Amino acid sequence: MGIKWIFFFFLVLAHWSVLSQNDSLYIRRFPEKVTLRLGVQNTSNSFIITDNETGEQTEIVPNDKTYLGLSALFRSVEVDLGYAPNFFSENRDNSGSKLFTLNFRMFLGRWMQTLDFYRQKGFFTQFNNEVIPFPELRTLKIGGTTSFIFNRNFSFRAIGFQNEWQKKSAGSFIPRFTFYYTRFRLEDASIQTGDDHSFNLAIGPGYYYNLVIGKHFLLSAGATVGLGANFTRSEGETFTSSLAQIIFRNAIGYNSERFFTGINLNAQVLEYGTDQNTQLDDTITFVELYIGYRLDAPKKWIQKADKFNRKFGLD
Repeated sequence: MGIKWIFFFFLVLAHWSVLSQNDSLYIRRFPEKVTLRLGVQNTSNSFIITDNETGEQTEIVPNDKTYLGLSALFRSVEVDLGYAPNFFSENRDNSGSKLFTLNFRMFLGRWMQTLDFYRQKGFFTQFNNEVIPFPELRTLKIGGTTSFIFNRNFSFRAIGFQNEWQKKSAGSFIPRFTFYYTRFRLEDASIQTGDDHSFNLAIGPGYYYNLVIGKHFLLSAGATVGLGANFTRSEGETFTSSLAQIIFRNAIGYNSERFFTGINLNAQVLEYGTDQNTQLDDTITFVELYIGYRLDAPKKWIQKADKFNRKFGLD
């Protein structure tokens, strides 16, 4: 009964979203600007191993690093550079650990496609108040989400790219399809082990709302609840289990014609069913503090972008 009420609630929100009429007063776009963005980011992919026979849980946490990220955006093109300086305390005790991430978002009309790439090396866990390192544990995750934004008046770019400005409050029903592949590898001379492969597929409804306060300030919150399946290949055997997914996203921001700043918080939890003796839950977190400024784009860039959009019918 609980799941039925959740889906009914999201269907009502979808109905409200469809009733909204397109109004240019809701969103300020910046097709004539180049957006420069500097952010302090912390992101990681951690895991919880549960023994379903004893109920004992072990949390495997990566050696986090804090990054400085510089982004340049024009229209739908974004270039990102990242650097992990040693003056952040989180980066000083991570000898031998590595973290490499790539995140890409593309909009085609009201469709939104995200692609994520996480490569991590160096994890630890706590047992009896002692820290146990796993310096040679490596994980690789590739995947993303495909979403459809029902309400044209709602701007996801205002909380993601910051190359749009939400001028009036609006919300939207946003269903998502999620897919991820994860590989686990332990390279240790004393332990002989192969790779474990995990595939996640989930689909579910979501709702997000941008609340505009005093024209320039934005509070944004939303969530997606999904159901799906996990397929794991380990030691020559394949295991299948159910999958529950929850995605939370919150943002606080200030926006104007030139200057903008804010904080983004994002978390995705993938919890597997108890069909296996060992359960491996998966959490991806992202925290960012950013500031940015918009510059006038060269006229040649604008002309070429307009020509490209007309040619492919993207106007």
